[in-house]
Amino acid sequence: MSLDKILSLGQTALELGLVNALTVLALFLSYSMLNVCDLSTDGCFTLGAAIGAIVALSGHPWLSLPAAMLAGMLSGFVTALLQTRMGVQSLLAGIVVNTGLYSVNMALTGSKAQLNMNKTVTVFSLAKDALKGTALGGQFKLIVLLVAVALVILFLSLFLRTRLGLAIRATGSNADMVRSSSINPVFTTTVGLCISNSFTALSGCLMAQQQKSFDINMGSGMVTVALASLLIGGVFLGRRSVPLRAIGAVLGAFIFRLVYALALRLNMPAFMLKAVSSLIVVLAISGPYLKTQGGLMLRRYRASRERGLA
Repeated sequence: MSLDKILSLGQTALELGLVNALTVLALFLSYSMLNVCDLSTDGCFTLGAAIGAIVALSGHPWLSLPAAMLAGMLSGFVTALLQTRMGVQSLLAGIVVNTGLYSVNMALTGSKAQLNMNKTVTVFSLAKDALKGTALGGQFKLIVLLVAVALVILFLSLFLRTRLGLAIRATGSNADMVRSSSINPVFTTTVGLCISNSFTALSGCLMAQQQKSFDINMGSGMVTVALASLLIGGVFLGRRSVPLRAIGAVLGAFIFRLVYALALRLNMPAFMLKAVSSLIVVLAISGPYLKTQGGLMLRRYRASRERGLA
């Protein structure tokens, strides 16, 4: 493989990784901080893509970003409502919302499973025009995504240090303790899920505009991708400060997409990519356990050899 192909492969993986990193950061807030496994990610991602495509097609590409985030907040609010007010378990609440969002997304697009945006002005085409003639003109996609991810990391780093942010983190650690401290866990859970789902919808919005197309199934498996990326990032940076952990999540998203790109480069069938995702998740989750068990077995083997030699 030539150097040009390697660089091209790395840039493609970086761009896709940055888009997915927004969803990973959403799970970082809901899963790592709030301790809620939100399975509505797939549908919320597609919801953001649908809103982003519709608003951009109407001639308002910049407006599509806050519109998608607002739609994501509504999705998170419904998920939180089911969990906190209706007694539905978090996993089941996410599945219910994810299922319902399929119909919502189809209704938003006028029962169209796909939308073509080839001739539509997007935030990326606007950035391309703004950077035209400069040294960064060829990297307009990368710049837009870097700015979006940097702003989200900055927001999380500052927000999770506030009183509300600390309450959300405390809710994830021990909801009973939070309740005894006169903090309403219903409120903190709702706020956390609304914010995290807004990031997921923003990720879908940018993905649709980057690819210049919308597909009703484009969010399929996104929760697996995001979870795998989050776990990979945790392997590298572990339990450090919030900014470093968020950066680790972004790094995990890039590594995951790089593995995907390498698999495609090796002519792996497209239908096998889901199996690759599952394998990465299993390795990321069981890696620390297998490492511990491997070290224990090695020490036992060495001890038995020493006894045999004695």
